[in-house]
Amino acid sequence: MLTSAIPFVILWYSMLRSLEYSYWLTLALAVPTAGFLIRLFIIQHDCGHGNFFKSRRVRDWVGRAIGTLLLTPYDYWRKAHAYHHAHSGDLDFRGFGDVDTITVDEYYALTRLQRFQYRIYRHPLVLFGVGPAYQFLIKHRYPTDAPREWTQAWRSVWWTNVAIAGVVAVMWLTIGIENFLLVQLPVTLIGSTLGVWMFYVQHQFEETYWHWHDGWDYYDASLLGSSYLVLPAPLQWITGNIGVHHVHHMSARIPNYKLQQAHDENEEFHVVTKVRFRDTLKLINLSLWDEENQQLIRFRDLKKLRKAA
Repeated sequence: MLTSAIPFVILWYSMLRSLEYSYWLTLALAVPTAGFLIRLFIIQHDCGHGNFFKSRRVRDWVGRAIGTLLLTPYDYWRKAHAYHHAHSGDLDFRGFGDVDTITVDEYYALTRLQRFQYRIYRHPLVLFGVGPAYQFLIKHRYPTDAPREWTQAWRSVWWTNVAIAGVVAVMWLTIGIENFLLVQLPVTLIGSTLGVWMFYVQHQFEETYWHWHDGWDYYDASLLGSSYLVLPAPLQWITGNIGVHHVHHMSARIPNYKLQQAHDENEEFHVVTKVRFRDTLKLINLSLWDEENQQLIRFRDLKKLRKAA
């Protein structure tokens, strides 16, 4: 907590003071500040999975407090994320808590308008630009995909919105709304984009795992459907080892600071697909699941499939 919250506060205040000199300096400081925002998210993430603190009450209230900073209703996010873990890689349970992915056959069954809409959705500028901003700034204020019977999740949505409004009001009265937005918006946008990018590359790679429910297996989905994102040591630390994602999906109760050790000490984890930072740009155009060849493909690969057929 201390190695995450204290640097974040110091960097955020440094951004505020830098407004007196140069906004370019403010934007430069926004990058490491967003990094520590991601590290705070990992704490919230661990709390949502039932680890990090022994007390559930402490876990939940720490998660809710961090959720206000992240513009994320903690109880809603926890529920949706649990669904993702329970059904990751299951073609019969898609579209909730993950990146929408359809099969080649499903794509051909769409109308021209629907194909165009899916192509827009899967475009990198939308996935990593417009999408994260929409997700955190707008959708989390009123998540229409949450069923009404999720009463605790909806309560979390409303109280998080109230807390955010309170923070904005305090900032307005103390440092001014313009200064607050000039500092917080870049941090939020950079942090949300990096977070979505990491989530994407940890599941969307060529030889990932997708099966219909009858043939779906939790062990295989965890080990084969999650990548091992190999990052330089400083980046792995600031992202809370979440790149060791296959271990996390195998057992979400392992806290972030034990993930690397769990990978190193258990040989069955060593068959995982490794994704290095330089490889991630090759993955951002993957868009469709090819059931016949059991791999994710790009839109341009459809022509090759037609010729082969």
